[in-house]
Amino acid sequence: MTARRTVLAEATARLREAGVASPEHDAAELLAHVLGTTRGRLVLVDEVDPPALEEYAVLVARRAGREPLQHLTGSAWFRHVELAVGPGVFVPRPETELLAGWAVERATELVDAGGAPVVVDLCTGSGAIAKAVADEVPQAVVHAVELDEAAHRWAVRNLAGTGVDLRQGDLATAFDDLAGSVDVVTCNPPYIPLDAWESVAPEARDHDPHLALFSGDDGLDAMRVLERRAALLLRPGGVVGAEHADVQGESAPAVFAATGRWTEVRDHPDLAGRARFVTARLAR
Repeated sequence: MTARRTVLAEATARLREAGVASPEHDAAELLAHVLGTTRGRLVLVDEVDPPALEEYAVLVARRAGREPLQHLTGSAWFRHVELAVGPGVFVPRPETELLAGWAVERATELVDAGGAPVVVDLCTGSGAIAKAVADEVPQAVVHAVELDEAAHRWAVRNLAGTGVDLRQGDLATAFDDLAGSVDVVTCNPPYIPLDAWESVAPEARDHDPHLALFSGDDGLDAMRVLERRAALLLRPGGVVGAEHADVQGESAPAVFAATGRWTEVRDHPDLAGRARFVTARLAR
């Protein structure tokens, strides 16, 4: 038997040496996963037995190799919902919770006005935004689409039983049947320029599907497609929100402003104050 504090200290040191951004947090999460408890309840554990220690050592080594934490635990929390994640699907980031919150607020406003808002999530990936909206605004009619086959399989798993209409397809052509009837469009598109390959964290670059990461020379190819599709899907006065890279705080809104189809084009910061997502309203 080995003391919990010793186990965590050694794992934290290894993860820190490997360049993991949050070594203490990840070491604790992995140990809680192995022991079938929560990070907050680890204080109740005094010692770790040899079988658990062996399993933990394997996971710590994989995390030190920069496999995403969520791939090792098999799940990720997003707002109030839990998502199954693993190889083949983009791991949802905390920053995207702000975009989902914006969509929840817009849908809730429509519910308060007596409506049943129609929400479309393009490039749904794991289904994170769609599941969050369906969970927090049960009156909403939520649709989602994902192109990648592997990611779509994860979305099928995560959206089962939620009532979300999930389809497999391209954001550029999805939901012709909803044209002109949608209240809210959300999207977390790929937005990394192709020449930024080396700057991407290994957890994302080596494990997230590249279809979910890279988008042309300036990172805005998918944003341009989204602008055109949102304009077709939304009713007059409907709104769109899309995540972008922190360096695209001016260029992403410009994609919408340049077409003359949109009003109230605004950019929004994340909790660290970095430019994070753009919103716009389709002109009436």
